[in-house]
Amino acid sequence: MLDITFYVFVGITVLQLVYYLGIFGKFAFSKPKESNPKKIPVSVIYCAKNEAEKARQFVPLLAAQNYPDFELVLIDDASSDETLDVFEEFEKQYPNIKLVKVENNEAFWGNKKYALTLGIKAASKEYLLFTDGDCYPSSADWISQMSSHFTLKKTIVLGYGAYEKIKGSFLNKIIRFDAVLTATQYFAWAKLGRPYTGEGRNLAYKKEEFFKVNGFIDHMSIRTGEDALFINQAARKHNTTFCFTPESFTYCEPKKSYKAWFIQKRRQEYTASFFRASDKFQLKLFNISQVLFFILFIVLLALQYNWMFVVPVIALRYLCSWIAFGYGAAKLKEKDVVYWFPVIEIILIFTRVNVFFTNMFSKPVHWK
Repeated sequence: MLDITFYVFVGITVLQLVYYLGIFGKFAFSKPKESNPKKIPVSVIYCAKNEAEKARQFVPLLAAQNYPDFELVLIDDASSDETLDVFEEFEKQYPNIKLVKVENNEAFWGNKKYALTLGIKAASKEYLLFTDGDCYPSSADWISQMSSHFTLKKTIVLGYGAYEKIKGSFLNKIIRFDAVLTATQYFAWAKLGRPYTGEGRNLAYKKEEFFKVNGFIDHMSIRTGEDALFINQAARKHNTTFCFTPESFTYCEPKKSYKAWFIQKRRQEYTASFFRASDKFQLKLFNISQVLFFILFIVLLALQYNWMFVVPVIALRYLCSWIAFGYGAAKLKEKDVVYWFPVIEIILIFTRVNVFFTNMFSKPVHWK
């Protein structure tokens, strides 16, 4: 019986190596993509709800982008603070700002997808670049870097939405580790011609892609996923590419408590439950294989199976996964989280299992 358990353990390890080396490695070990600067007209979509203080800081950074032809569409999503007042001040200050004022209505109460739809329709440029109200670009060349990857065929560009580093915070390392792993996955699958999700903190697409799928209409009733579900529906091999140059990153403030981050993870897991069946399968297969790897090696070691067989398998898996993750993290300028790989991986696995069972018994209703 233990021999069978060991063989299953080896099979699970091989599956993990396929993911880390064969799939994630497509991004992790890839060469930097050459960018061809373009001068296509771009509308930057900045949607904020009750983000007055951050808007005061970040809108000037967006308005000061080093790009010849862009407008800045500011969407006030029915804020109850001073966000609209801040936007109106900037509208007077910058000639390329367009303000969209969203008022709550009974049909779309508090729905960000409704606010974004109004902003997209108001945008006068054909190419759209999105970020959130609590995010800011890493450089003045953000628009230039993201737009450089558009071609006649590639009309969706996935970017990296990073989190600020907080010195001395282990939770911050966990959050950034998770962001790296998530980005490595969706960049790798996009490179393999199977794009399945994107991050609304840093995402670009041609306006026609929005209207091809009738916008968010198929998932308007779902309060989350204005980025992930749209990409899952619209992105395909022929029309999707990605950008990961450091100048193209956006940054936002991470959650400061495990509870707040756990709620965020619940929202992401809930959104993923509406992905295409094949995408849900590949995500679940990876997550399940991670859980089984740890369960089986603990069982084998606890029952004193020949350690000369078990330990080399464990070592091989850790070596390969650590290297693949490390290369991906280096590309995303997150090297410091790599050193904590074994510890944070276990924490993430525990969190995912907890999220899975929590969502099973308590479905989210009105998440912001």
